[in-house]
Amino acid sequence: MDLFEQAGSAHRPLADRMRPQTIDEVFGQRHLLAEGKPLRRALEEDRLHSMVFWGPPGTGKTTLARMIAAYCGARFISLSAVLSGVKDIRAAIDEARRTREREGRDTVLFVDEVHRFNKAQQDAFLPHVEDGTIHFIGATTENPSFELNNALLSRVRTYVLKRLDEDDLLAILRRALGDSERGLGGLGLQADDDALTLLARAADGDARRALNLLEIAADLAGEGGTLDDALVAEVTSHSLRRFDKGGDLFYDQISALHKSVRGSDPDAALYWFARMIDGGCDPLYIARRVVRMASEDIGNADPRGLTLALQAWETYERLGSPEGELAIAQAIVYLAVAPKSNAVYMAWKAALRDAREQGTLEVPMHLRNAPTRLMKELGHGKGYRYAHDEAEGYAAGENYFPEGIEPRQYYQPVDRGLEARIRERLEYLRGLDAKQQGGEEGA
Repeated sequence: MDLFEQAGSAHRPLADRMRPQTIDEVFGQRHLLAEGKPLRRALEEDRLHSMVFWGPPGTGKTTLARMIAAYCGARFISLSAVLSGVKDIRAAIDEARRTREREGRDTVLFVDEVHRFNKAQQDAFLPHVEDGTIHFIGATTENPSFELNNALLSRVRTYVLKRLDEDDLLAILRRALGDSERGLGGLGLQADDDALTLLARAADGDARRALNLLEIAADLAGEGGTLDDALVAEVTSHSLRRFDKGGDLFYDQISALHKSVRGSDPDAALYWFARMIDGGCDPLYIARRVVRMASEDIGNADPRGLTLALQAWETYERLGSPEGELAIAQAIVYLAVAPKSNAVYMAWKAALRDAREQGTLEVPMHLRNAPTRLMKELGHGKGYRYAHDEAEGYAAGENYFPEGIEPRQYYQPVDRGLEARIRERLEYLRGLDAKQQGGEEGA
């Protein structure tokens, strides 16, 4: 029997019929399946182990799981975390136990979208992975570090699958067109190279999507027809790029946007902004993040950045899409080319750390509020020096920290933008402090 059941194949989607049946039929994932690579060696040496496949849709996670079971002569049981619960897990475990007792065969229990199982459901696998009743293979598009519990992660090996490149997708499409047994080879279709390239690009690294689009195009072309640019453009006109709101790809892209702004590259920043908007991201989410960038990475080096970021947010709320997106783009470009400083961000983190670690230190008496006679009689506010009455409007040598903590200098302005002038001013004021302290010691 073939690796995959062939009965009724004419009614199965093309993407399912064209699943690779051997390692050599797999396109992509060379870092795992090329000669001498870890997963290929495990298969060839019949070293079955529990694992998790982490990667984007359409990169072959299910196919590899089936292939692993077939190569190792193991029974294959599949569960979907979307449709299954603890009862289904127990039934699969019982089936695996019976298979071992009656046939002496191992069982691969494949769980698709394993990140959708909660902690209790994930824990249900642990003893059976431990005693070898099952070899667990999970598939996820989300970061296992965040979505799987540590107990399960410690018992599996994680393999990262990568999106397929354009050449891989073109090879998959051509194989489907030429395969008369499982593919479209018996239809006499003709396909322009440019049209296939358009299909590959629209698939965006997803083999399943590429084959689904090809199947739609073939249906439209009809037997003996031609897949040309116009036909493919019609098929792919509504094909969105991968974005995955709330998933890893979402956070990877906002991270790339933020880091492009921090790195003073307005062009890359605009590209990632466009990618997120094109993928369906809420522009208001990006507007909020842009405000964060203005404070974290530009700060007082150019305070106008924060003003412009807030104005962009307000502009979008007034205009909506697509007009308001231009204001966000304007703010992104401004922040990217502005002088950079994270001095306030670092100062805030340091001050917050001290506040948490030092405990509840009392406010010094001279800094306390004294709105009543009793408070004044108790000494609240006594000895406070009103800065406006001092020379240069500065109470040189005054200490505003509580007793029990040495005065800190959290804020260290950089020598860029407005902060260069702020730095000069602070150095001057600290010089006045030093003179005042030196005079007090001399007296």
